[in-house]
Amino acid sequence: MDYGDYLQLDTLLSAQGTATAEHDELLFIVIHQVTELWLKLSIHEIRSARGDIRGDDLRAAFKTLSRVARIQAHMIQAWEILATMTPYDYANFRQSLGASSGFQSFQYRQLEFLLGAKDRRMLESHEAGTARREDLEEILDQPSLYDEALRLLARRGFDIPTDHVERDWSEPYAASPKVEAAWLEVYRKTERFWDLYELGEKLVDLEYRLQQWRFTHMKTVERIIGFKRGTGGSEGVNYLVKALDRKLFPELLTLRTAM
Repeated sequence: MDYGDYLQLDTLLSAQGTATAEHDELLFIVIHQVTELWLKLSIHEIRSARGDIRGDDLRAAFKTLSRVARIQAHMIQAWEILATMTPYDYANFRQSLGASSGFQSFQYRQLEFLLGAKDRRMLESHEAGTARREDLEEILDQPSLYDEALRLLARRGFDIPTDHVERDWSEPYAASPKVEAAWLEVYRKTERFWDLYELGEKLVDLEYRLQQWRFTHMKTVERIIGFKRGTGGSEGVNYLVKALDRKLFPELLTLRTAM
């Protein structure tokens, strides 16, 4: 086995099948394929961190969450490369995309579900009975990374509402004053609860970088296609703007006002 065999480079490097002869189509494909690879690794790491938090092994969780932060930095930078493509360049091959759209990325939905952005309607983009749909349904019905963090707080003796420790995990998360009070105590007594404080900051960093990725995505799309609808029928930039208002770990942000 050599380098190319181990990495299956023949398969990997033959997966950039362009539909036109336009120069920038290869750029468009490579950026999105690389992003999907980073998403795959992020999902792998976040699943691991979720399991470590469930098992009270925060040091291991911190290592993997730090790795995800580095991955996110690369994903943010990828939009900067795509932004070198002009509106004219993209218009020359956009029709070849048909109805395909990043909105249909099942790995991005997996990532959102793992982080707690649960929305059963997002399953509708994926055919029932397929492996992709089943993977999404499985993650939808499981506790998210944040759910496991709150269950850890409960195990540590904090007053976390019962319906935030055991509930229908497929439903969207609802913020709680008691959860904010618990995190506020952690943040006010960092020497006593240092590992929980560090966990809170790792989660904030995760959401911060995800929002940077969303914002840069939105501005890149705005720069290239303006306010046209997405190829898959989404609202395009308007949809991406709305995504910026979604909060994953709300109490970790609101507590800052209360401190």
